[in-house]
Amino acid sequence: MHSTPPAHRRPRAALAMGADAAAAVLSPDSLAALAEVCDLAPLPALDDFSTGAARAVLAGTEVLVTGWGCPPIHAGVLAEAPALRAVVHTAGTVRGHVTEACWERGIEVSSAAAANALPVAEYTLAMILLSGKRVLERARDYRATRLRDAWLATPPDVGNYRRTVGILSASLIGRRVIELLRPYDLRVLLHDPYVTDEEAAALGVARVSLPALFNRSDVVSVHTPLLPATTGLVSRELLASMRPDAVLINTSRGAVVDQDALTDVLRQERIRAVLDVTDPDPLPPGHPLWDCDNATITPHLAGSQGNELRRLADLAVGEVARWAAGDGFAHPVRRERLAFLA
Repeated sequence: MHSTPPAHRRPRAALAMGADAAAAVLSPDSLAALAEVCDLAPLPALDDFSTGAARAVLAGTEVLVTGWGCPPIHAGVLAEAPALRAVVHTAGTVRGHVTEACWERGIEVSSAAAANALPVAEYTLAMILLSGKRVLERARDYRATRLRDAWLATPPDVGNYRRTVGILSASLIGRRVIELLRPYDLRVLLHDPYVTDEEAAALGVARVSLPALFNRSDVVSVHTPLLPATTGLVSRELLASMRPDAVLINTSRGAVVDQDALTDVLRQERIRAVLDVTDPDPLPPGHPLWDCDNATITPHLAGSQGNELRRLADLAVGEVARWAAGDGFAHPVRRERLAFLA
């Protein structure tokens, strides 16, 4: 049952996020679109629920449109917001601000995680294809030598024809990567203990054990959420079992990988890595990973940035409109699924 207002009345809404997030995600056009589907409280966005001004706004708010920098919505905040019935998040995870008190009240929650998954999946696809052709390494060598290599003498293991790609976890992003890989001549393996063989077949992938994923794949792409059970999941043993010159791509969380073990394996020049996340993140300037030529390290840029932030805002506007019309959310966050989300 959806605790939405009557369809003929626009819900009262307020923004709750850091000022920098509000400025980056919500353009004037996005704010205007949002104001068309709800009665939006005046700016600035709330970034501290304890002030008198914030309490005055919360008193009549039915929908909170949240973003990066939103404070936790705990029981004390909810006491100041008796009309609050929904939270629409303009980013991915809601763990930082949606508390148990929200679920206990029955507040409906939506997230733009699906919108944020696309640029991460696009980054992953690009790195899979670039690493298969060894583009980044060959470009570096070309710049150093200013000489073209003998292209007909390119080793037969270079290229993307019938390479094997292993996907670790059929998360929202993992599934999007699988979808983007379909047009290519690649074999795709999946390890996810919560996916059945039938579900894997429907995704068009082969379900394999965790050791098989690492020793059979030319590329392993990590899409596992960071949980107590997944911390250090990509172990020294798994990394050591990878094929020579195989590639590990991590766009999930740095702590999913045993980073000391990864550093050792990379320094042995057995495998390559593409890391958009590290542990800690950012990586300290003196860390030995910086000196590994076979590691491509990017500054946590795979997620939504620049004009991609508009996609997050558009999704949030659509969700508020659906909720106001009594249609429920297209991208709900379920309490029982929270432990499996990144």
